[in-house]
Amino acid sequence: MKRPVFITHLLVLYCTVAVCCVLPPSVVAQQPSAGAGAPTSARVAASEASQQGIYLVFPFENEGASPRLDWLGEGLEELTIQRLSAAGQQVYSHAGRAGELDRSGLPSTAKLSRASMLRIAQNMDADFVILGRFTSDRQSLIVESQILRLSPTKLLPAIRETGSLDSLMDLHVRLLWRLLTANDHTYTRSLEDFSKAQRPLRLDAFEHYVRGLLASDDDPRLRELREAARLEPDWPDPDFAIGDAYYSRRDCESALIWFAKVPKTHDRYVESVFATGVCRLLMNQPEKAEEVFASLQEALRHNLVSGADLPEILNNLALARARQGKTPAAVADLRRAVELDPDEDGYPFNLGLLALGAGDFAGAADYFREASGREPDKAENRALMILALEKGGKKAEADQERDTAAETFGPDALPEVRWDAKKDTLTRLERVRTEMDTTALRLEIVSAGDSANAAEASEAAGTPAAHIRRGRQELSAGRVDAAESEFRAALAADTGSASAHNGLAEVCRRRGKLDDSARELEASLGIRDSAVVRTTLARVYLEQKKLDLARTEVQRALKLAPKYSDAKELLEHLQKVKPSGGAQ
Repeated sequence: MKRPVFITHLLVLYCTVAVCCVLPPSVVAQQPSAGAGAPTSARVAASEASQQGIYLVFPFENEGASPRLDWLGEGLEELTIQRLSAAGQQVYSHAGRAGELDRSGLPSTAKLSRASMLRIAQNMDADFVILGRFTSDRQSLIVESQILRLSPTKLLPAIRETGSLDSLMDLHVRLLWRLLTANDHTYTRSLEDFSKAQRPLRLDAFEHYVRGLLASDDDPRLRELREAARLEPDWPDPDFAIGDAYYSRRDCESALIWFAKVPKTHDRYVESVFATGVCRLLMNQPEKAEEVFASLQEALRHNLVSGADLPEILNNLALARARQGKTPAAVADLRRAVELDPDEDGYPFNLGLLALGAGDFAGAADYFREASGREPDKAENRALMILALEKGGKKAEADQERDTAAETFGPDALPEVRWDAKKDTLTRLERVRTEMDTTALRLEIVSAGDSANAAEASEAAGTPAAHIRRGRQELSAGRVDAAESEFRAALAADTGSASAHNGLAEVCRRRGKLDDSARELEASLGIRDSAVVRTTLARVYLEQKKLDLARTEVQRALKLAPKYSDAKELLEHLQKVKPSGGAQ
């Protein structure tokens, strides 16, 4: 049930600002100011109450404008996301929407019907959808947008603004303010105040930025993003995007320069710090990596409402410590990561490497066996398990595992593993987590200390959506009992909540109650069909050795979403499995 969720909400920056206070000076030094007109946590804390809920924005459709303005479709989506965030609203990022489309087997650029938008929003537990369209004759621009409410389902009347193409930035501010006031008649911020909360941006800089995000190749992407950064030197979004582009191709020296420019108040700041720590690991600077990850973990632990540990940070912190010979601390970090994420195989794999290095071959074999159980199709897990068994003197068991692996992967498919404890085998084989699941960070609700919004936060805290979000936070923190309480509270408030059933299914699965987990998933599907949920149910059936049922569910998932990669991979695995549960 692990599903990355990306929500931009400046109230979360209360946490990220606190993070900066304890991060190492090498990470936070030389940060430029946010610039005039940029939103800050202080502004958010002082902002007036508005209707609670999460917005999901889709690209605006190009209706009759020149194809040269196609960039504006996703540009208006991105601008809407940024400005909702600056106004203190919770809103899914473009990456969050694209990720959900991918899980549904749809390309991020797919043109969707309103029914499809509604289904995707329901899967993401959004409260409001913003959709729109635009047209232009290269002189004037007409932009129209409307809000689709999910509960109860209602499409609000369209709002239209017209102006010159050069006036896009001001035109969009008026349009978005009118949307918010139409959706919430108690919205008290005036257009003037709403405008002041927005960062002033040059249109040409914004166009270069969006074109950079849309570029499919690195060179044009970096060229467009650098031009955006040149035109708007105090705008941090291009800085993060450039750093991320270099980071994606593992040019860490260049990435670090740009990540260092991301200011403390930016909503991607924590991600930039995480990537900085990864770069320090990739550059074999374990002392600096430990400093980054230890400070980041401690700050998040004390400043998040959920108090959640993040397994990715723990994993990388452990590797930084292991490289320095701090093995007991590294083992403790990895064991905590294993508890928090029962699906990821990299954490027990890294524990197996540490056990091998310490000469604990029996323990190493157990860890690699667990990693193999989590990812049975990953040959490296099996190869290291066989190596550990051989080094532990269990040749017969090793031979049996080798024969089983040959049936599963083919006779020569296992990678050759050469182990030399005196050399850098640990560093070569260890699995660094290079991406961060920001669910726990971005599902934060208004803290109890935010007196400006205390009444609204109290009222919103009892909604089904709030219970579900807190339940997911508790799961992320490894607090299964608390998560169950939240999901059951959501069901008590809304018996038709598919998401609450999904949450309870994960609770049951973590407790080993697979029958109960399957029943909860079936209840969810009875409310709302979903390729993601059917694939999850297939995995539960697979754990129960109910192979026919697993195949049926994954095939149904692929009928709903033919390109859904997780379902396709699971079906391929099931086709290799014998009825007895072994590999063919």
